[in-house]
Parts: sequence; C-alpha cells; structure tokens
Amino acid sequence: MPDRRTVFFVSDRTGITAEMLGNSLLSQFDTLDFQRKTIPFVDTPERIDEVLKRIDDTAAAEGRRPLVFSSIVDEAMSILAPLESELGVKSSHAAGRTHGIANAAQYFARMEAINFTQAHDDGASTRDLAKAQVILIGVSRCGKTPTSLYLALQFGILAANFPLTPDDFVDKRLPGSIRHYKDKLFGLTIDPDRLTQIREARRPGSQYASLVNCRYEVREAQLLMQLEGVPALDATSRSIEEIATTIVHRAGLQRQIY
Repeated sequence: MPDRRTVFFVSDRTGITAEMLGNSLLSQFDTLDFQRKTIPFVDTPERIDEVLKRIDDTAAAEGRRPLVFSSIVDEAMSILAPLESELGVKSSHAAGRTHGIANAAQYFARMEAINFTQAHDDGASTRDLAKAQVILIGVSRCGKTPTSLYLALQFGILAANFPLTPDDFVDKRLPGSIRHYKDKLFGLTIDPDRLTQIREARRPGSQYASLVNCRYEVREAQLLMQLEGVPALDATSRSIEEIATTIVHRAGLQRQIY
C-alpha cells in the first residue's frame, strides 16, 4: 500500500522518549498509515545487530526504507524536513497535534482501559477478567497497581492485578478466580528488604511489614509462579516505565494507543 509506512522506535531504555518524539512528528502527516514498532533495551552490540537486520529485512520486504527514530535526538524540528522528503508529503506544521483528541477511538480506548484497570485493582473484582489483556500477580505492595495504571494510561491495555496471599501459599496453587487465565498472568516480585521498607511506611511495626514475613511471602510467591509457569519480573530497582515496557514486550502485547 503506497500510503503505509513502517516506523521503528529504537532505544537503549524503554523507548518512551523515542515514541513521544516520533509520534509528535508523525502527527504532521495525517494522510499516511504508519505501522509502529517499538524496540526497547537496545543496549548491546548484539542487540544493535539484531535491530539493524530487522530494519534491513523490513526494507527488503516492503521495497522501501522504514522510518527509524532513536531516543538520542537534540532538536526534534530538524527531522521534519527529512521526513517530508522521505514521505513525499508536506507536513501541516501544526503545533500540539499529539495533545488534541484527533482520534476519538484512541481517546475512548484509553478511557476504557483506565476504567477497567481501576475496577480490577487488587482483586477488587474478578468479573469480566476474560477481557483483560494482562493480569499482574504478586505479593501486596510489589508495584502491581501503579504498573497496571501505567499500562492502561500509556498503552491503552486492559490490565488487571491480583494479590497473592499466604492462603495461596498453603495450597501452592493459583487462586481459583484467576487459574483459568494463566496465559494472561504476569508476575511481579521484589526484594524482601525493599518490601519491608514500603510496608513499614503503610503499617509501622506490624507483622505484615516484618522482614521475616516479607521474606516468607516473596519466597513463596516466587515458588508458586515457578510451579505454575508464570513469567515474572523483579521490580525492585526498575522504574514503572521500564516495568510496563518490559511486560508489554515479554508478554507480546500490542500497544492500543499512541
């Protein structure tokens, strides 16, 4: 299709900066259909080679060069002229295109995702879990809620989250309400010392926040996820942006909004 172009956002971190820059510029070419592909964590020579091959393969398959945005850009406006030349279309040079509700479908997709995530936070509701694109599990205060909300707000993903409690560790089985959705589960884990600090701020001096209890819950949650074959990510030293981006790519999820 002559009006369809593949766009790569490449970054050595999450790719969010490259996406924000690229989509801001691409919004000036609203007559074209862009197929966006984000490749985060390109931080080794091997990963660079993989990305270059993927870009070259795409160019060969489509018969035209894809557009590539890197997160290392000093002056965004300097890219508009090369984009106009490559796309063969003049940009509209309109300011603030990415902040308006130009695409009502994407706006309502974001709202739907946020509402769904809030309704399914911390196991508050198991109704309509079949609609979830991902269900985060883990012990209390490991980062499930902020990650779910970020997935909804920035990616438009219907994300639910469900806590693992000591009762689940006794049975060494996933809770019945989420067992049927194992293919949608993604686990978060955390260092027990860090978990103790977080829980102490919420319930000082409690058994819930004690290091002994935190070590027990984290250990048992990790064991349960391993037994059930649920992929997991250590959230201890990662930002919410990095956690969410990693989940999207490891779980094979598709960004719904830009």
